[in-house]
Amino acid sequence: MAHDIQAVDIIANIWTKEALAGRPDRTAFFRGKIGLDQQTFEGIELEEMLRRMDAAGIERAFLAAAKVGEKWHPAGYHVPYELVAEAVRRHPARFSGLAGLDPTEGMDGVRALERAVKEHGFIGAHFYPHWFELPPDHARWYPFYAKCVELDIPVQLQVGQSLVYDRRAPKRSVGRPITLDAVACDFPELKIVGIHVGIPWTDEMVAMAWKHPNVYIGSDAHSPKYWPESFVRYIDSYGQDKVMFGTDFPVLQFERTREEVEALGFRPGPKRKFLRDNALRLYKLA
Repeated sequence: MAHDIQAVDIIANIWTKEALAGRPDRTAFFRGKIGLDQQTFEGIELEEMLRRMDAAGIERAFLAAAKVGEKWHPAGYHVPYELVAEAVRRHPARFSGLAGLDPTEGMDGVRALERAVKEHGFIGAHFYPHWFELPPDHARWYPFYAKCVELDIPVQLQVGQSLVYDRRAPKRSVGRPITLDAVACDFPELKIVGIHVGIPWTDEMVAMAWKHPNVYIGSDAHSPKYWPESFVRYIDSYGQDKVMFGTDFPVLQFERTREEVEALGFRPGPKRKFLRDNALRLYKLA
């Protein structure tokens, strides 16, 4: 299918066999919970990822060097920054890097974030509140927010319900969108992107993006055909400058996600902003 707009995917996971080698077993989640096909589950090379992006009309994807819980925990893992940096070096027109954050690393983590931006060209930060059971407005995240302001980069964080990704370590859903209210008030210069839509508190996430000029929404991880109607209307109307396309690949597949977006019937202007322009502007890639 030919696409009139080349999209930007603001959050995807590097899924090569090398990247998967250091991860704990997630068969129950990826194969069982979300129904990922066996071929993808076992890992795909960057060239195959690019082929799938091309088929979906996705020009660029932001790859997260995710920090999923404490590195030493048997259910946790960290994707090395260098692994994402190498993918970006190989395909600079197709990939950009996001630096994962682990609040238990303290100032060592803050300095690592700075190096990722200044030495590897990463364009943003990324973290999962639930993996550390620390809500976004907890003080341990604040040094990272301050560094993001200093570096002038956005920070992505999961909002909404968290699932059980590893039965050895079920985590509380601490990422209620309302917790971004304090962060946006305390850091009005910080560009905050609440990813994963905010489900089941989507209206709460929309309220935060409507209230604060510096709060945005990432539409990843939940299939567009299941999005709440209020969220669809928001993208197509008064929220057309505040929401960005994403997949959280391989949680969502590129082609299916793009097809479901097209089926929503967005007006041409808001659709282009959602698929492309908002991300290019916020991440200064225009």
